[in-house]
Amino acid sequence: MLKVYKSHESGPLEELGLKNLEKGSWIKIVDPTPYELKVVARLTDVEPDFLRSALDDEERSHTDVEDNSVMVLTNVPVVRGNDSYDTLPLAIILTEDYIITVCLEETSVLEKFDEANARSFRTFKKTRFLFQILYNSATFFLRYLRQISKISDEIELKLRDSMENKEILRLLELQKGLTYFNAALRSNGAVLDKLLRLRTNKALHPILKVYEEDEDLLEDVIIENKQAREMVDMYSTIMSRMADTFSSIISNNQNLVMKFLAAMTIILAIPTVISSFFGMNVPVPMADQSWAFVFIALIALVIAGSSAYLLWRKDMF
Repeated sequence: MLKVYKSHESGPLEELGLKNLEKGSWIKIVDPTPYELKVVARLTDVEPDFLRSALDDEERSHTDVEDNSVMVLTNVPVVRGNDSYDTLPLAIILTEDYIITVCLEETSVLEKFDEANARSFRTFKKTRFLFQILYNSATFFLRYLRQISKISDEIELKLRDSMENKEILRLLELQKGLTYFNAALRSNGAVLDKLLRLRTNKALHPILKVYEEDEDLLEDVIIENKQAREMVDMYSTIMSRMADTFSSIISNNQNLVMKFLAAMTIILAIPTVISSFFGMNVPVPMADQSWAFVFIALIALVIAGSSAYLLWRKDMF
C-alpha cells in the first residue's frame, strides 16, 4: 500500500498521488511491492536499500546517511494477540523535499497521524515530524508495558489459586514480549544518541533542520525511551522472580503429593502383609474359627490406624 499526504499551513491534510507529488509531502509505504519501491526510489532519488531496509522483520535500529537523504530505522511496538507483544522495523527517510515511512504492516504508531489530528503535525516540517513519530513510538512502548504489568498481576492472582499450565504459558509469552521490547529500546536509544550528534552536522542542515522546539521534542523522546527501558528492566526482574517463585511452589506441591502417596503406601501395605500371612496355603492359626476373619481384619485396621496416627504426627499428611 502506498499513500501520499501533504499538510497545508491552514491545517487540513490532503491526500495526493505519485503523479502530482509535491514538496513537503509524506509518502507512507506499507508492505510495498517491488514496483512501488522502484517508482518511489526514482521519484525521490532515494537509495533503494533505504526503502528495503524495513522489510526485514529482524532488522535492528540504526541510522544511515547519504548525500541527499537520512534514514532512521527504529523498532516500534506491536500487539500480536491478547498476551503477545513484538516489535517491528519502521524506516523513516528524510530528503530535502519529502519524508518517507516504510513498514511491513500497519502500525498504531502512525495511525495517529491522520486527518483527525492534522493540526498536531506538519508533513513539510520533516525533522519535527520525525521526532513526533519517535515520540509516539516511545509512548506506545510505555502504554504496552502498563498493559503487560496489569496482565502479569492478573496471572499472579490466578496462579495463587491454581497452577494451570495455561497461566504459566501466558507468563512465558509476556516474558518473551519484554525481551523483544528490551532489545528494541536499547537499539532505539543508540539511534537517538546518534540523532543528537547529527543535528549539529552542518552538511545535513538542508535535510535535518533542527529548531529550538525540535530540540525540546527530541529531549522528550530520549526521556520517554529511557523511562520505557527502566520499566522493561523492572518488569523483567519482577516476572523472572515471579516465575522462579511459582516454579518453587510447583516443585514444593509435587513434593507434598509424593510425601502423601508414600504415607498412603505404608498404611495400605500393613493390611496387605497381614492378609498375605493368613492367606498362605499352609496350616495357620485360627484356620477353623468362624470369627478369625473379623479378628484379623480388626488387627490389621488397628495397626494401620496406629501407623496413620504416627505418620500424621510426623507431618506426613
